[in-house]
Amino acid sequence: MKATPLQQRRLSDDIVERIETLILEGSLRPGERLPAERALAEDFGVSRPSLREAIQKLVARGLLISRHGGGTFVSDSLGSSFRDPMLELLENNPEAQRDLIEFRHMLEGACAYYAALRATDLDRQRLKAAFERVQDCYLQQGRVSRSEEGRADALFHLAIAEASHNAVLLHTIRSLFDLLEHNVVTNIGGMLPLGSVVRDRLLAQHEALYRAIVDGRADDARRKASEHLDYVQEVLVDTLDEAKRIERAKRRREPA
Repeated sequence: MKATPLQQRRLSDDIVERIETLILEGSLRPGERLPAERALAEDFGVSRPSLREAIQKLVARGLLISRHGGGTFVSDSLGSSFRDPMLELLENNPEAQRDLIEFRHMLEGACAYYAALRATDLDRQRLKAAFERVQDCYLQQGRVSRSEEGRADALFHLAIAEASHNAVLLHTIRSLFDLLEHNVVTNIGGMLPLGSVVRDRLLAQHEALYRAIVDGRADDARRKASEHLDYVQEVLVDTLDEAKRIERAKRRREPA
């Protein structure tokens, strides 16, 4: 009996894989609009009917969203595990803030390590731009808001994650971005009263981390990331302890 030939793979399945890869590697971000159908078909070198079929498959799986008359978008719910209402719970819990710094130790150390090993020339250009934004914010102390400074800091760490070329690390950082940004802003607020000495040291730590990555010193990059977070945690604990001592002293009454 003659064997039945295997079903030929459809071109749309290849297109699906290409779009999935773009999403997984972070080239297409949650909420981002896909290029126009004609441009995307030309870029992929495929027919528009095959592209439409692939998009329909991805829409059915929840990876893409088609809006009538508005184009096709990557689903903005991807990687949303740590968004509202969980985000609000974590933001408002002091113990969770400590837990977040501990988690950042593990996550950002790994990102820095792999970024130093794998960063391309384009990654290094993006890291340079992200670091210079952080540097500019620190040098403009008092002329930029805490939120602007916190966003620049968080975007620098996101650029490191992108340079790691590890899809799991990247999407974990992206899913936690709002929480990370809020944590940085909170930390900045806690350290502002300590003056320029602390700020100068924080900027130096960011620069040391940046240099280790662009120089390809992987172990050093992981260590610099860890040392930076150790310092942030140490300063914040000392600041909190000092605030408690001041409050305690205020509550004490003068002897009769």
